[in-house]
Amino acid sequence: NACRSDPRPSSLFVFLLHRPIPSPHRTLVPPHPPVPPLCPPRVEYFGLKLDGYSFTEHGWVQSYGSRYVRPPIVSGNVTRAGPMTVHEYRLAQAVTARPVKGMLTGPVTMLNWSFPRKDVARSVQAFQIALALRQEMEDLEGAGCRIVQVDEPALREGLPLKERRWARYLDWAVDAFKLSVAGAKPETQVVTHLCYSSFEDILPAIDAMDADVLTIENSRSDNEMVLALASAGYARDIGPGVYDVHSPVVPSVEFLVDKLRSFSSTGILGGDARRIWVNPDCGLKTRRWAEVLPSLRNMVQAAAILRAEVEGAEGKQQGAKAAAQPQAQAHGPRHACTGCH
Repeated sequence: NACRSDPRPSSLFVFLLHRPIPSPHRTLVPPHPPVPPLCPPRVEYFGLKLDGYSFTEHGWVQSYGSRYVRPPIVSGNVTRAGPMTVHEYRLAQAVTARPVKGMLTGPVTMLNWSFPRKDVARSVQAFQIALALRQEMEDLEGAGCRIVQVDEPALREGLPLKERRWARYLDWAVDAFKLSVAGAKPETQVVTHLCYSSFEDILPAIDAMDADVLTIENSRSDNEMVLALASAGYARDIGPGVYDVHSPVVPSVEFLVDKLRSFSSTGILGGDARRIWVNPDCGLKTRRWAEVLPSLRNMVQAAAILRAEVEGAEGKQQGAKAAAQPQAQAHGPRHACTGCH
């Protein structure tokens, strides 16, 4: 993250962009090279399919640990040349009767994890990206997609160092997100995802994003973010992460059940477990299939157990109300008559 905010790498990349120098270490590739067989990071994946982005071959920046990314360079006006994820969505939806969620990287994260232009305001670049994503969401809806997640894990990373400038940044950042999903139909569920940061001090901005569901990295924080959202009166559906995707450990069903029960105890959404979504902390790209599949199976089983508990509790409450109602009707007239006398 320090590298992303340092102007020196940006200046170097812009220099290379305009005056390419043969080098075994840093050479530019065309803006639209074929997507490599292995899925690139979330920003690179979309940048490769957008006009206005350029890439280096070896301009690697450390993300965390042994993970490195190639931040794209915003080299012109960002526009969408064509659908970016519709083909993949259709392939996935064709093999299941269950709804498949569309996945897009949000405009603020696309910008904050890129080297932006210096001649155009960052807000303008974010709006350009947002318009491209808006077109993609409309195409996904046209293909039948009814759940679209627009990730914004880097929302907080773009905050200016001086707190007095936060409001201006958050205003255009929230507007960019809302612009990207503004074309969504009423029946389409809009989801966003936050991770990598502490968000307690920008909760009003998160609420202003107006997403139907907020999913968050949570498993290692002892529900810290969930408690903060509960204290702030956050009223939209929420999906706290139930297990750590950066660990090879496969969580047991018992562990996941306990984790899910802990969410209601925080008071979030008034303890309404029906509005809590079940999901891992983040994406599963760093895990092997031998870890992914049993973890997801256990997560689904844990969700089924909690769902049965909630439905059972609701059934008991309804039964108690039904049993009490005839008594109230029977006593009602007598009480009224007593009052008349």
